[in-house]
Amino acid sequence: MKRIVILISGRGSNMARLLEASRQGELNDAAIVAVFSNRADAEGLRIAAQAGIPTGVVEHRAYSGREAFEQALASAIDAYAPDLVVLAGFMRILTEGFVRHYDGRLLNIHPSLLPVFPGLDTHRRALLEGVRLHGCTVHFVTPSLDHGPIIVQAAVPILDDDDEARLAARVLAEEHRIYPLAVRWFVEGRLTLVEGRVRVAGEQIEAALIAPALLREKP
Repeated sequence: MKRIVILISGRGSNMARLLEASRQGELNDAAIVAVFSNRADAEGLRIAAQAGIPTGVVEHRAYSGREAFEQALASAIDAYAPDLVVLAGFMRILTEGFVRHYDGRLLNIHPSLLPVFPGLDTHRRALLEGVRLHGCTVHFVTPSLDHGPIIVQAAVPILDDDDEARLAARVLAEEHRIYPLAVRWFVEGRLTLVEGRVRVAGEQIEAALIAPALLREKP
C-alpha cells in the first residue's frame, strides 16, 4: 500500500478530487494518510477532516525563515512515512533542500501548459498573450519554480469570448482529470525518468497529452 501526503494552502479542490479518487479506487493500491496546510484557515482542512483524513497545520509565519518552516513541515510529513507527497495548491516556494529531500516523490499540478506561464495569474496571462491553447500540467517538482519533468498535460482551447473565470473553470475540470491519473501511474510504478523526460509504461505516447476539450468545445 503506497502512502500519500497532500499539502494545501486553501480550498484544496484538487485534494478533494484525489480524496474522491481514493474512495472510488482510482488510485489503485494507495491511501491518503494525511493532509497538511501552512494556513490554519485553509478550507481544505475541513474537507479532509470530514473525510476522516488526519490533518495538520505548520504555519509558515510562526518560523523565522523558509528553512526553519520547511524543517518543521518535513518532520510532520515524515511522521507518516509517505511514498509520495502531492502539492495541491500549496502556495509556498520550496527550497532546494526540501525538494531534494523528496526527490522523485514530489508532484505538483500547475494551471498552464508548462514551460509557458510559470508562476501566478496564468489564465490572465494566457488571455493577454492571445494564445489559442491553454491547460494544465502535472510534473515532478525540482528546485526551479514550476519546472520539472512533465508527467501529463491537458489542453483546452481559448475561445473568443473567454474571460479569466470561464477559462479557469475549464482548466480546473481538466486538472481534476489528470492529477488522479498521474498519481495512479506513480503508485503503479509506471513512471520512469530517461534523460530528464518522463516515460509512462504501457502508454502509447511517451509524453501524455490529453485534449478531449478540443473536441468538446465549439467556438
